[in-house]
Amino acid sequence: PLAEVLRPRSLADVVGQPEVTAAMAARQGGTGSVVLWGPPGTGKTTLARILGEEAGQKFVALSAVFDGVAELRRVFGAAEKDFEAGLQTLLFIDEIHRFNKAQQDALLPVLEKGVIRLVGATTENPSFSLNGALLSRLQVLVLHPLDTDALLAILSRAEAHLDTPLPLTDEARHSLAVMADGDGRYLLNLVETLYEFDLPADPHLGPQQLAAHLARRPLNYDR
Repeated sequence: PLAEVLRPRSLADVVGQPEVTAAMAARQGGTGSVVLWGPPGTGKTTLARILGEEAGQKFVALSAVFDGVAELRRVFGAAEKDFEAGLQTLLFIDEIHRFNKAQQDALLPVLEKGVIRLVGATTENPSFSLNGALLSRLQVLVLHPLDTDALLAILSRAEAHLDTPLPLTDEARHSLAVMADGDGRYLLNLVETLYEFDLPADPHLGPQQLAAHLARRPLNYDR
């Protein structure tokens, strides 16, 4: 998928999260565990990968939706061996709020020893979804929905990669960014869809023609 091909490889390539990237730049030496809290498509997984790669740490990814204590123990066993050899493991846990209290508590001993460096990602408020013992060992970094400028920058990268600009007016490009609703991954999915249509280079599509090609994304609402 285009979103995977264009995934940033360094902090300098990440757009739309200046406060978070500045905080993470100070952690490139490999110390400190964090939880990344933000909506989908804002770069949580990307930032975790960059953090591990630039610190020279072994990167292991788990999902709290699919993996439980048994998988954690397997990762801890391998991490212990690497730690004895002088290599720290960066453990990325996606949807970490899905772990129950027992699963969260299982992380505490290896965090205390420094065997792993934890980076969690969550769309839920960590103050409510993570227990106090784990939360006290993490710094919470808040990611915000990507603004229009960031989304347009991603759009330009996609066009450069595909070596063909989309035949859109400036107003339609802005409308495309609005449709993405702050989600960079969704924007790139829309871009892929437009390229599949093999649109003619002329005339350029305006906002109404663009809307006719793409179904508008439903906005997200809380309770």
